Amino acid sequence: MTINFISDLHLNPDEPATTEAFLGFLAGAAREADALWILGDLFEYWAGDDDLASPFNAGIAGALRELVSSGVTTKLIVGNRDFLLGKTFSQETGVDIVSEPIRLMLGDRQCVLLHGDALCTDDVAYQQFRLMVRNPAWQAKFLAQPLAVRHQIAADLRAKSEMSKQGKALEIMDVNADAVTRAFRDSGASLMIHGHTHRPAMHKLAVDGGTSQRYVLPDWHGHACGIQWDGKALRNFGSR
Repeated sequence: MTINFISDLHLNPDEPATTEAFLGFLAGAAREADALWILGDLFEYWAGDDDLASPFNAGIAGALRELVSSGVTTKLIVGNRDFLLGKTFSQETGVDIVSEPIRLMLGDRQCVLLHGDALCTDDVAYQQFRLMVRNPAWQAKFLAQPLAVRHQIAADLRAKSEMSKQGKALEIMDVNADAVTRAFRDSGASLMIHGHTHRPAMHKLAVDGGTSQRYVLPDWHGHACGIQWDGKALRNFGSR
């Protein structure tokens, strides 16, 4: 089985090159694999499934539906930007939205899949924010507001997020080593694939006497990129 893993596309109308690259990927290379895993932040932000009516979102949803209809199993873990993707999006696209962490076998090795933001435990302020917005009560209150208001709130949150990043050390926004080790131990995996940090690399680390590997997915900027399992090994595709 061939599987593509991608994340952090941050699709939005202001970056047409990335959108074009994604649509091209769905119509081409993605169909040559058996499955596609999207590990969060497919969209720059998601204000709620009622926003599927917008032409931009409807176009992305339609392309995903065509991929699924072509026989490619497609699964998605929500990220820190699109955590409000829900049942209606899943029904309209055929994409299966699943909760992290996900365990799956790649060959004879157990792999754990995450978006990656839960591993950044040094960023205490973000983790508090993450806990708040993942609360069903907060989400219900947010989604009860008019769509235009939600768009404005999302825009404000994005602006505040960018400002807060400027005052944080890069190390704080990266994964915490102890959190990574715990995730390996809790999952029983020796492979990990995640995104979020925008720092593509493969890291080797010792966990309980064995060697584990952590693959960090690249973010997209105008071209398709990710990691593919070809049935025997993991390899990068794209140039980031």
